[in-house]
This record gives sequence, structure tokens and C-alpha cells, in this order.
Amino acid sequence: MRCTDAQVRRLMEEFSNHGRLERAALKAGMNRKTAAKYVNVGCLPSDLREPRTWRTRDDPFEDVWSEVAERLAAAPELEARALFEDLLAREPDRFDAGQLRTFQRRVKQWRAREGPEKEVFFQQEHRPGEAAQLLADGRLRDPQHYTGAGDRAFAGHGPKAA
Repeated sequence: MRCTDAQVRRLMEEFSNHGRLERAALKAGMNRKTAAKYVNVGCLPSDLREPRTWRTRDDPFEDVWSEVAERLAAAPELEARALFEDLLAREPDRFDAGQLRTFQRRVKQWRAREGPEKEVFFQQEHRPGEAAQLLADGRLRDPQHYTGAGDRAFAGHGPKAA
């Protein structure tokens, strides 16, 4: 059985409290040698595990993916479900309805790597009362004539020339 991150956190907490490895290992529910390994390394089990880089199954869409990628490049607004239903209609013996989610993931990966650029969106922050304060100060009357230097040299609103 593998040790969980929660067990190692508990081990580290108990070990820092009283400094006895055997007691900390018992409280964390692990073997003393395993506890010693994690205390020496100072990392959680999830930090030590290498991410999997291999496929666990053959890709069912490998043979048709070049065609699907061409269709996506020509019309990126197409939904994965519509493309998959088209594949099912053309080759019903080859694909199964249970493969839809796999196909959707594959389309999502394609869009992230090779799809069209996403529209940039800057969210505006509304602070209640701020615009009303600017109106009261006179800064929103005629912004073209506002110098920004602290004076209110608006057309027709500034000090009268003699």
C-alpha cells in the first residue's frame, strides 16, 4: 500500500512535535523505514511520483485524426459532438458511442495547441459611487479639455480671462 500525502503530513507534524521517528510513524500509520525515507527526503509522495508520459491504450482516432484536424482547421467553431456523430455515421463498426468523451478531450487538446487564438477579454471593475464622485468634481464634464495636471481647464468652465 502506498503512503498518502495526508499520512506524510501527519508524520512530519508528529515528528516535529516530539522528534521520535517510531512514535510519529505509528501515529501516521506507516512503517518506520518508510517514515525514515520521507523524513530524510522531506517531500510528499505526490512530489516524488513522476508523471506518466505513455499511453495506456492505443488511440482509437489515430487513423482518422488528420482528417478531423483538417475539418477543425477549416471550421474551428465545429463542436466535438457533431464531428464524432459524423464519424459514427460514416464508420459505425469502427467507433463506439462510449468514445465520445475521449474524442472531446482530443479536440480540446487540438484547440489548445493549434486552434484559433482566443479573444482577449479585460474584465472591468465597477466601483460604486466613483463615477458620481468624478461628476461632482467636474472631471467628467468635458474630458477632451481636461489637462490632467490637477486644474479644471474645461472649455467654458475655467477661470474667466480678463
